[in-house]
This record gives sequence, C-alpha cells and structure tokens, in this order.
Amino acid sequence: MKRSIAVRLGAVLTTAALAATTGVVLSTTAATAATGTATGYASQNGGTTGGAGGQVVRATTGTAIHAALCNRASSSTPIIIEVQGTINHGNTSKVSGNSCNTADDVIELKQISNVTLVGVGNGAVFDQLGIHVREASNIIIQNVTVRNVKKSGSPTSNGGDAIGMEKDVRNVWVDHVTLEASGGEAQGYDGLFDLKNNTQYVTLSYSILRNSGRGGLVGSSESDRSNSFITYHHNRFENLDSRVPLLRGGVAHVYNNHYVNIRESGINSRAGARVRVDNNYFQNSKDVLGTFYTSEAGFWHTNGNILDRVTWSSPGSQTNPAGPGMQSTTSVSIPYSHRLDGANCVPDLVNRLAGANKGVQFSNGSCSPTTPPPTTPPPTDPPSGTNLSLASNADADGSSKASGTSYGNVRDGSMNTHWSPSGSTGSVSIKWGSPTTVARINIREATGAEGNIRSWRVINHDTGAVLASGNGAGVIGFSPTTLRKITFEITGSSGTPRVAEYETYAN
Repeated sequence: MKRSIAVRLGAVLTTAALAATTGVVLSTTAATAATGTATGYASQNGGTTGGAGGQVVRATTGTAIHAALCNRASSSTPIIIEVQGTINHGNTSKVSGNSCNTADDVIELKQISNVTLVGVGNGAVFDQLGIHVREASNIIIQNVTVRNVKKSGSPTSNGGDAIGMEKDVRNVWVDHVTLEASGGEAQGYDGLFDLKNNTQYVTLSYSILRNSGRGGLVGSSESDRSNSFITYHHNRFENLDSRVPLLRGGVAHVYNNHYVNIRESGINSRAGARVRVDNNYFQNSKDVLGTFYTSEAGFWHTNGNILDRVTWSSPGSQTNPAGPGMQSTTSVSIPYSHRLDGANCVPDLVNRLAGANKGVQFSNGSCSPTTPPPTTPPPTDPPSGTNLSLASNADADGSSKASGTSYGNVRDGSMNTHWSPSGSTGSVSIKWGSPTTVARINIREATGAEGNIRSWRVINHDTGAVLASGNGAGVIGFSPTTLRKITFEITGSSGTPRVAEYETYAN
C-alpha cells in the first residue's frame, strides 16, 4: 500500500540520503534546459526556455520530482529535472514547501515557473499518472511517455488527461513525447493533451498521440475562449476518435502532422476559433477538418495538405465539414519563422522523428532529419585572468538602451549599475581599438534580475558568426576568437533583462 509522505529537502541532507529517501540525486552543474529550441507559438511572448541555467536534478520517482521543485529557493528558481525510470502511483506523493504546490497521484507543476522535465537514460514513463500544469509559465516537457491515465475506474489521475494545462498558463513547450491510452471514455480515459481556462503560447511538437477516444481540446466549453496561440507540428495522431484538436476560440497553427485512422472528426474548429492548417498528411480518416457537434462556427486557412482515403459527412445543422475541397474560410498570419516540409514526405519523416526515445531529432525543412547542435552549457570553472572589458582601449555599444541605463555600465566594474534594452530583447557589445582574443565571457545580471535572461547568442560582430548560443546568463565559453567587437544578443527574456557586467576573458 502506498504511504502518504511529505518530504522536504533541506541543506542538511546528504545526496546519499536523498537518493535513498526520494529517488533524487542533486547536481550543482548548470546546463541547458533541453535539446533544441522552442518552436511555434511557444517561441513567442518572451520565449520558452524552461529551467535553463538552473540546477540539474536526477529523479527516479514522482516524489523525487516534487521534492526537487520544493527544494528550490523560490517558485521561479530555474531547475532542470532529468527523469529516468517509471513514475507511478506507488512512488508519487505530495511534498510540501514554499516553492511548490504538489499533490498525491499526479505530477503537479502548479503555481511555478522556469522548469524543464526531460526524460533521460533508458527513458521516462509516467504510468497511469498524469502531468498537470496549472497557473504556471515557462515549462518544457521533453522525451517522456505518459500512458493510460484514467478519470474513472482505478487508479485515477489528472482528470484522465495525460498532459493537462489550465488556469493562466503561459509558454509551455511539449516536445518528443508519447501520449497514449488503451481506449476511450467508456474505458475510463479522457484527453491526451487538454488546454483550458486561459492557456496561451503552447507548442506540441514531434510527438505521438494514439489509441484514445480523445486527442485533446483547447477550451473546456463554448464559453471558454480565453485559450490561444497554440502550435501543433510534426506530430503523429493515430487511432483516435476525435479532438485532434478541438478548438474553441483563439488561434492555432497545425502543420506537418500525420493523421492516421481518425474515426469521427479531426481538427474541429468551432466557437470562433481560427486555425491555419499547412502541409499535413491525412490518411484513412473521416472529417479531418471542419466544425462539428455545434452550430457555433469556427474558421480555417488551408495550404498544401494531402488527403489520402479521407471521407466526409454531409453538412447539417451541427456539421460543417471543410471537405472535400478544404477551401479556406479565413486568413491566419503566423508571427514566427518556420520551415514547412512537403506534405508528401510527412508520413516517413514523422514516423522517424516523433515520440519519446527517438533521439530528439528535428526536421531541417527539407524532409530530412537532423540533430541540432547542443546549446552551449556554461563552463563549470569560473573565468580567471584579466577582464578585457576594463582595458583602456575597450568600449561598449549596443542595439538599444532603456531610459536611465548606459552601455558603459556593463564595463564599469560595478554591480550597482546596469544596461537594459528598450524592450525584452536586444544586444550589447564590447569592442576594442585593436584585435583582441576572447575565449570566455561572463554575463552578470543585476541584483533582483537574476534569471530574467533566457535565450541568447554570442556573435563575432566582425564576421557575423555565432560563437555560442544557449539559455541563462553566466559564464559562456567558446573557441578562442580574435576580433575587435563581440556582441551578446538577448533573444528571449522573462521580465526586463538587466546586465550589470559584461566581462570578457582570453583564457
């Protein structure tokens, strides 16, 4: 019988004791959050970087996942939780703490931010146990399997959703996951990927959703129209009855997905929803796009899709299929850059890339898989030697500066002054009057702004070459490069970035 325990990790506990008690091993190494960079709408609104730059924790139980969240300094302290093994009801209990709000029998990412949950090793399986995201932001879930989560019968978890998000959720990237059930509502299952009550800026990519009655919804009812800006790309939707997805209000982008054996209805745009549907491959399915089961119409913008043995219902008072012609009924503009693969190669490409434990490969836009270069982790040793930014022939400039700040503040040797861009992104540079060799920089955020910088690039301004890219401020190393000007470009942030010192080193 499962025991209900409340574990709070304290500084006095040793790593060995933690491992024995909760299945968690702590590491002080800072690292990047996940393989690749958030795409789709999750790349907007400041971007999604999860726990980039934070402590890395290895967890082998659900209680260990909760304990890692509760052991942070605050509910927004970045953390990367590497999950290995099977997470189930028997090893998942509530843990208490000031930086978390957890519960028994569900992985609870509630009232928190800046978290990455990534499967490692031989894989991570959440067995009959759902992942619940509520009142949370900047979350990454990658390379995990969630299966057989029930809303009725026994055991139950997360309202029957494999992954569910609700109430004021922002910026979540779910990537390379497998979500599956063993039947429909009659067998006790609900949705695989449900978004409700003001959930926005979410991307589901390179994932498999299969063997369930319901794929996922956006909006819990016709009146719940506060959810928007959702991207679904390079996913395989297989053996599902409907809700692939069901959209109520808001804007969505559905591209390069493979739909196989959708039995009742696919993309159900209703209640004023607007969806762009690009270069998908629909196969052996029924009513893959339209407004269904309601008289409150939704709209669609279609391009480049392939229909392979797709059948259509006749129009009715609560049935408005888009086929057989699938002509557009609205226009939807996409604010982010993306590369469309041709629809004809989608089945093979998605079959090779989608789902957990596939190596986390991506498409390069030409129907070929590629492994992205890893973002650059901060070196574990601090820089040493002379801070070249303080040299007499050094200076600073940038792309923009907020009122009351100065580029020169990043090289005055003081943590009491700082530079901020005029918006959430921008760049600041150190330059010299003669060629200077740089191999490491240290971006030091002002007090109170730690963690605001999310994604960044380091650029050789002389040539335009990207020397490094990653997430989170701190020490950044790269191959020694001789140049006259080096630029630190902030491409994503949470709050206002404030750089107190931009140090440069030769070693």
